[in-house]
Amino acid sequence: MVRSAPRIRADYRAFQTLMTRWIDNDIYGHMNNAVHYQLFDTAVNGYLLEQGALDIKSGATVFLVVETGCQYFSELAFPDVITAGIKVRKLGTSSVIYDVGLFRGVADITSAQGHFVHVHVDREKRLPAPMCVETRTILEQLIND
Repeated sequence: MVRSAPRIRADYRAFQTLMTRWIDNDIYGHMNNAVHYQLFDTAVNGYLLEQGALDIKSGATVFLVVETGCQYFSELAFPDVITAGIKVRKLGTSSVIYDVGLFRGVADITSAQGHFVHVHVDREKRLPAPMCVETRTILEQLIND
């Protein structure tokens, strides 16, 4: 397996500030690896909500996670403030692959980075649905070539 190098802030297009919690630490004194995935989810969905691309209460469509992965470079722990960098790697008709980097405080290099795949689906049928023009426009702004 080829291990990626840590990315820098300039690699990302949008940022979300996230707070760690006491419960995020494990017996080893650092943030448990599963929490990184929760932070990816919070950062991406927070961004979509802020931009009006997601209505979690009454929207006809929602985004579901179908894949995620993470590489770890340095420890994070409560009470760290984390900045999550977000960019779109690939935008399809009904799916999007995000790259997400987690930065400790004002650090310029990721402590962890990963990918997060969303599929846009009909809320009731749970079948893939094409994204509307407005949502695509919001996501296109996150593409970083």
